[in-house]
Amino acid sequence: MGKEVLMVNQVLLFLLIVTLCVILYKKVHKETVPKNEADDDAETPEEPEEEIPVVICAAAGRMGAAMAAINSIYSNTDANILFYVVGLRNTLTRIRKWIEHSKLKEINFKIVEFNPVVLKGKIRPDSARPELLQPLNFVRFYLPLLIHQHEKVIYLDDDVIVQGDIQELYDTTLALGHAAAFSDDCDLPSAQDMNRIVGLQNTYMGYLDYRKKAIKDLGISPSTCSFNPGVIVANMTEWKQQRITKQLEKWMQKNVEENLYSSSLGGGVATSPMLIVFHGKYSTINPLWHIRHLVDKNKCSSSMMNYEEVGGLALKSFKKQLSIACVLRNINIYYFVKFDENHHTCMVGKT
Repeated sequence: MGKEVLMVNQVLLFLLIVTLCVILYKKVHKETVPKNEADDDAETPEEPEEEIPVVICAAAGRMGAAMAAINSIYSNTDANILFYVVGLRNTLTRIRKWIEHSKLKEINFKIVEFNPVVLKGKIRPDSARPELLQPLNFVRFYLPLLIHQHEKVIYLDDDVIVQGDIQELYDTTLALGHAAAFSDDCDLPSAQDMNRIVGLQNTYMGYLDYRKKAIKDLGISPSTCSFNPGVIVANMTEWKQQRITKQLEKWMQKNVEENLYSSSLGGGVATSPMLIVFHGKYSTINPLWHIRHLVDKNKCSSSMMNYEEVGGLALKSFKKQLSIACVLRNINIYYFVKFDENHHTCMVGKT
């Protein structure tokens, strides 16, 4: 009996030792297997493609222009674009219909409501161009309040057609401490000649009233080259840290009180405060990304400039962007989105 018990104990001890050896072997073997051989069948997860946020406004009377701009961006890139389409409350449903009942339903988009209450007391009612006082014209001032999850954002006016890959614009480098990048009005070699043709200014004198003390005290030369905020690449972190929105609002309020600038001068009540706040503190966009003055709605005629001339220039030389202030009716064969409100259908064309 004693021998049998001893034998059983020896067997149990042997099994225990074998079990411990197996566990130890597996542990040591697992630690020594190279990581790239540990799981040959496992696929390396792909890094998610960077999302490019593009902000564009869609006003009630300019819905077609905004959709044409969106279509031109979407048609010329393989990048992962997230469109933030900004509108007033009474236009949000219409914006969604334009997009969802057309080829544009394939885009990645969010519709954002802009509340014009934030502009109360900040805009002078008198203006030679009342269309510039529309609330959506000031959306660019409030980018961080509308767009929360992105470090870098592109803002585009609705009167543009993008002929190149928007990824290239997004890759614009912003210098350390700069909240935004713009295209200077004097960058293009033909800028002076073009300004004479269309009668617009390309210096601060064209936007600010240098007879006013507040403007003189800025110490900015009136001959300083201006920039156009119709195309913006913005750094949201810097924008918030520098309280850019608050600075812009301060100059808007000062203009209400002192009439420091006027849309009858350079043509932009939104441009003037940005020229002040960003003076000497912005990076530059490749000027071929913002070709201005190719057309002007007050001077456009078939004898002066037609689509063949404008479009040929843009497609063959610049391959980037052109204003569509008065030639949208001609270039819509490429990008215009036709919306049938009765049947909720659209035709989107790049024919």
